Amino acid sequence: MNKEEMLEEVFKRAKAYELRGGNCAQCSLSAIFEVLGVEDENVVRCATGFADGVGLTGDGHCGALSGGTMAISYFFGRKKEDLAKMGKQIRALLLAKKFQEQFVAEFSACRCHDLQVKQFGRFFNLYDMEDMKAALSAGMPEGCSTLVGKAARMALAIILDEQDKKDKKQELPVV
Repeated sequence: MNKEEMLEEVFKRAKAYELRGGNCAQCSLSAIFEVLGVEDENVVRCATGFADGVGLTGDGHCGALSGGTMAISYFFGRKKEDLAKMGKQIRALLLAKKFQEQFVAEFSACRCHDLQVKQFGRFFNLYDMEDMKAALSAGMPEGCSTLVGKAARMALAIILDEQDKKDKKQELPVV
């Protein structure tokens, strides 16, 4: 697959996962991993608690932002053996910052509660059955799944661009 096909595929997969079973963090992360050929069930499991701003509270950033950031960190993050080396985390931090800035530019916020209010006119407590019904009636599955797909595409584009930079550096002739 070329880059554009990969970006379209990650959007489709993330959106479909979100529509099927929810959890924006897991859906975005899973789609990115699949398109890149990564099989790491433990990392996907680690994303579970980030749904809807951490534990469905809305009081944290969007899970799709969490999942995309986890994917970026998976490829460019600091290893456990390097925890004492401050500089080893800079690349992942800069890429995560870039992702967060793109996310906010696209969606005007990153906090789940604020995104729901902007998109649906209110926040939904998904632990409350009446609010769950209201969320479904308001089109939350379609709205959030589209956001999850777009966020996964953003994160994957950052990963692919960074990998491309690395590949080009390796191709440079040694003088």
